Amino acid sequence: MHCHLDFLAEPRVFADAAAQRGMGFFSATVTPAGYLLARESLADAPNVRVGVGLHPWWVHDGRCDLADAQHVAELVRETRFVGEVGLDFGKRCVSSREQQVAAFECIARACAREGGKLLTVHAVRSAETVLDVLETTGCLKNNRVIFHWYSDTSEGLWRAVRAGCSFSVNLRALSTKREREYARILPADRLLLETDLPPEEDAAFPLDAWEQDLHEALRALEDVRGCACADTLASNSRAILQF
Repeated sequence: MHCHLDFLAEPRVFADAAAQRGMGFFSATVTPAGYLLARESLADAPNVRVGVGLHPWWVHDGRCDLADAQHVAELVRETRFVGEVGLDFGKRCVSSREQQVAAFECIARACAREGGKLLTVHAVRSAETVLDVLETTGCLKNNRVIFHWYSDTSEGLWRAVRAGCSFSVNLRALSTKREREYARILPADRLLLETDLPPEEDAAFPLDAWEQDLHEALRALEDVRGCACADTLASNSRAILQF
């Protein structure tokens, strides 16, 4: 439910091979330019949904600005899938808080105007502000939001649950005590599985390793929850992605 196929050296070859194994993806992009390239390279891949995104790290370091957010807002008109978007107020990025919020508000307003979007959202030490933006723009009223790799406060977690949000978890998230507890207590119909792979751009990340990562995450999640989860996760994902 959250990965970056466009970071792969040959994304379409990878997607086609994955389709043979019954694997499907919500592939997030980090810039509007990246989305346009991914849209072309993954065009007509039946097992991939490509999101138009603007990652807060790219806003923080100046590679992207409000003009890029406005470009994303325009591109939102052509696709149901949006992400990776959001805010990062961790130590490394908090100095750009104002610029990040302005960019995210621009995109959230566009999603609210259009409606029917599925957003995968980055929220590091910023979940309450992310929810403030989603609420004040009206984005939560007519769109579906997935918190990717949620690691913020329990107050923010339950506020997001009450707002109807879902949560995608990966193997690395399930290595921390807090996030294992979140995975244990979340409603089953709000849980989704992700990888956030590959770890870097222009990666040659083999499909076998990707599939193993998913299986290990599933096993870890089932261990935390004390029950089988595969069918529920698959059903949740198929419904959201319309596979």
